[in-house]
Amino acid sequence: MLIIYMENMKSLADQLRQELIKPTEKQAKKHRKAEKKFEAAILEAILAFDTSTNKSMVHVRFDERTVRTMNQFKMATSVDVSKLVAFAVKNLLDTQPEIKTIIKHFIQNNDL
Repeated sequence: MLIIYMENMKSLADQLRQELIKPTEKQAKKHRKAEKKFEAAILEAILAFDTSTNKSMVHVRFDERTVRTMNQFKMATSVDVSKLVAFAVKNLLDTQPEIKTIIKHFIQNNDL
């Protein structure tokens, strides 16, 4: 009789632990769905980015942490690092018009 009572106690404790864990799992799932949509959109944009016509090469130096992150991204998504960098630079130039303005001012001042 005592053994059955102890088994019921463990079962009750396990049930309580499971109930305590469940709400956090639901919250985490909701948060991950929003992240997944964003991740999917940026990943689709990177995958759709065409570098087949690009002929010019640039030698760039990165810190170790950035290189590690880019290599991990390559392993996780099978996206080549050069494609990732080309996309990132193109995206930077498209979203930050100040960079193009600086270049235009330099060209104008150089021609004078």
